[in-house]
Amino acid sequence: MNKIPEFLEEKLEKQYGEEIAKEIIKGYGGKRPVTLRINTLKTTIAEVKEKLKEKQISYKEVAWSREALILEEVRENKVQEWEMYQKGEIYLQSLSSMLPPILLNPKPNTDILDMAAAPGGKTTQIAALTNNLANITACELNKIRAERLKYNVQKQGANSVYVMEKDARKLDDFFSFDQILLDAPCSGSGTLSIENPKLEESFTQKLIQKSVASQKALLKKAITVLKTGGKMVYSTCSILKEENEDILLPALKEKQVEVIPFELEGLPLLPVNIEGSLCIAPNELYEGFFIAKLRKI
Repeated sequence: MNKIPEFLEEKLEKQYGEEIAKEIIKGYGGKRPVTLRINTLKTTIAEVKEKLKEKQISYKEVAWSREALILEEVRENKVQEWEMYQKGEIYLQSLSSMLPPILLNPKPNTDILDMAAAPGGKTTQIAALTNNLANITACELNKIRAERLKYNVQKQGANSVYVMEKDARKLDDFFSFDQILLDAPCSGSGTLSIENPKLEESFTQKLIQKSVASQKALLKKAITVLKTGGKMVYSTCSILKEENEDILLPALKEKQVEVIPFELEGLPLLPVNIEGSLCIAPNELYEGFFIAKLRKI
C-alpha cells in the first residue's frame, strides 16, 4: 500500500489532531461500493427498484435521499452495460456529491447558476429536483469538459439546462441569480486513494495553492451575481480548511453572507470551524466533502 504525501499527513494532524488524522488516512484506503442516483426526469424510483430486483441486485437506501441507492456486489463497469444506465434513467454518482444540490433545495421558476458544472452530475440533479422547471445556467471553461457536460445534460433529459462554455470567474456582473451552486475546483483531498501509485506526484502544495486562488475568485463572483436574500451552496471535495472555512471567513466577517445551518442524519462528520457548515470524513461509504449553505445579506 502506498503512503499519502508527508506534507498532507502533517496538515491533517495539525488541523484535526493525530487520532482523527489516522482515521482520515484509513478512510483513504477504503474501497467504496457503487452508488447511483435515480433520474426522476426519465423514470420513477419504484421502476428502478423493480429492475434491480429482476437483476437480483441487492441495494441499500440512505436516510437523506429517496433517489440515492448503494448497490451491493456489483461494479461500475457492469452497471454501465445496463439499459437503464444507457438511457440515462440512473446516474453513477458518489453519495457525498449528491448532497450539495439537495442542500441547495432548488426551486422551480427560479434562475439557478452552477458555476463549475462538468461533468454534470450535480447540474442534472438540480434539473431533476426542480422537475425541469427552473432556468439553470451551467458554466464550464474547459472545452472537452463542456462537451462531456452537454452529453450528460442531453442523456439525462435535463432540458432546463443552458450550458455556457465560459470561466464563471469572468461572468458579467449584470447577471442575477436566485440560487447558486459553487462546487469549487479543489485539491480533492477528501477523495484521495492510497492505491494511487502517482499520489505523491499529483497531490502537491502547488495544486492546493492553485485551488485556493480559484476558489476565492469564484466565491467573490458568486456573491456579486447572487440576488440579495438569495441562497448559495459552497462545496468542495477537500477536507482542508484553507480550501473551505478559510475561503468563506472573510465574506462572513464582512457580512456579505451568513450561514444557513442544516442537519442531516447518518453522515460521518469531521469537526469544522464555521458553525452550521459540514465536513464529511472519507470512509468506506463516503468521500471527504465540505458543504456550507449561505444567504446573501
